[in-house]
Order: sequence, then structure tokens, then C-alpha cells
Amino acid sequence: MEGVICHPDGIACIDSGHGGQSRQAAVHVVVDHGRAAIIDTGSNASVPRVMAALAALDIAPEAVDWVILTHMHLAHAGGAGSLMCALPRARVVAHAEVAGHLTNPAALWEKAVSVYGAEQTYRLFGWLTPVDMRRIVASCNGMELPLGERALTILNAPGHARHHIVVWDERARAFFTGDAFGVSYREFDVGGRSFIFPATSPSQFDPEAMIGSIERMMEREPRQMFLAHFGRVGGVERLANDLCRLIHAHVALARAAHGEGIVRHVQILAGLEELVREECARQRWAVNAEISLNLLRPDLGLNAQGLGVWLDAEMDAAAFEALEDDMPMAAVA
Repeated sequence: MEGVICHPDGIACIDSGHGGQSRQAAVHVVVDHGRAAIIDTGSNASVPRVMAALAALDIAPEAVDWVILTHMHLAHAGGAGSLMCALPRARVVAHAEVAGHLTNPAALWEKAVSVYGAEQTYRLFGWLTPVDMRRIVASCNGMELPLGERALTILNAPGHARHHIVVWDERARAFFTGDAFGVSYREFDVGGRSFIFPATSPSQFDPEAMIGSIERMMEREPRQMFLAHFGRVGGVERLANDLCRLIHAHVALARAAHGEGIVRHVQILAGLEELVREECARQRWAVNAEISLNLLRPDLGLNAQGLGVWLDAEMDAAAFEALEDDMPMAAVA
């Protein structure tokens, strides 16, 4: 079927069609002994694609046990409520910090509006459907979800968002990483060699936490990663090293920016564009720098926003610490 890539170990990658584009965002399916788990859902517009892909894979809606959300950004979780309506036996799994938002998605909507604006949010994601609270499972670090004769393990992976989780599949020696392991588009591949670029989008980017999550994933010596943007990558150790290097580069160029508001945003964005040009030359991507910039432009805009939010939070924390240092010690009663 067009838009579905089948891999060994019962894993399939479905093109969610995010933003009307192909190979931009993925929904992954894991099948074992007739039972299925769906990892991320895409937006509401993705749901017909996911259901058609399940039919093409000969997976009945009743055979889906789990819908696992790596994080609550609407490109990956906006279709959860609508999809659950079509999967009568499934339960949805999300980080405990945000699982409750599935029953009342108003906060998720407002957060997206703060990034995209109301009109663009509706165009991209549609209206959000609530999920029955009885069908929601709040995840915890190390939780195992049975699937046929294998188990999927949930691990906390903050950095892109505080509530981000990843899914470990021991049989495939693979993580389903959402945005915790960056983005990697197939147009850039050279001879099967992938590249990687961080996803620092708003509003909870934390570089130290992101690097820590990468290091914890690498402790399991994964053979492959299945990224939300987009699909399977190998050469995991090389990519992890590149990703950590590029996270440090993002932080450095953000801290070098001056001013505030739109002035600072433009400076950060210009720095990210130069970073893309440098990586294009370093990695010898299959497309030139200008095409690379066009392909990555939506990510770069979000990355610049996320870096700005992170800088503001860092400055607020530093100001609070300075204020505490200047305050006299309270008298002990």
C-alpha cells in the first residue's frame, strides 16, 4: 500500500500526511501474534490513513490493544480521540503528567494555539475529540505493555518535552522515539546513510534532559530507531554523537543571540540556517543547501521558537537565584 513501509519484526511505518506533505511524520504499528500496538496517531486528518493502513496490513480494529502517545504535540497525538473511536478494544497510553488532558483536550488546544495561532492550529489538526477516561493508561518509567508474545517497555525521555516517553522493543532492538531522537528526512540520505537534526520546538525544550535521554537510550545498544520525523534509521551510535553535538550547537547559537522578541528570534533562525548549511557540507547530503533549508524550514522555525522559550526560562531562573542570594536569611522562630 502507498504510504506504508513494512519492516522486519512486525513493524510498519505509516505516512501520516502531516500538513498535506509526504514523509514528514510517521505513525508506527507493531504486530505480534495477531495483536497490534499503534505508536503515535498523527492528527485528525491522519486517522483515515491509519485505518486504511491497518486494513491493508490485515489488522482488524478489534486487534489493536494499545495506542501509545510519545508526547502530546498535536502532530503526533491530535488524532488520538478520533482514532480511539474506531478501535473498540484499545487503550491509550500517555505520560502520567498529561494523560488527563486526553479527557479534556482544551489545554492541548490552547498550547498549540500559542505556537501556531488559532486558524493554523485548526487547519493543521482539526478539532480535538476527548477520550473516555476509562480507556486511558497513565504510563510510568519502566512499564511493560504485553503485546502478543512480546512486551513493549515505556521509558521516560524528557528534553523535547517534559512528558515525552519512548518505547523499547527488545525483539527488534529498537526504540520508537517520537521526537526524542531528533528528526531525519529520507531526502537527505546518501547511500542509505542517514543524518540527524535536533527537535527543540516549544515549549519545554531542555538540552541537558534531552542529552540525558539520548544517553539512556544508547545504554540499551539499540540497533535501529523509528523516528516520528521520519521512519527508520540505522547507524545509531553515529547519529547519537551527531545529535548531541548539534544540541550543543543549538544552545551556543541561541546564547549568542542579542535583543529580545522578534529581533532575537530572527538571529536564532539565521544561526540555525547557517548550521544547516554547515551540516549539508559536512555530511554531503543528497540535496544541496538551499533545498535542505526549504525542507527543514518548518522545523527551523519551531526550533528557533523553542530556543527562545528556553532562553527566557533560563534567564528567569537565573534572576530568581540572584534574588534569593540577595535576600537576608529569615529569622528562625
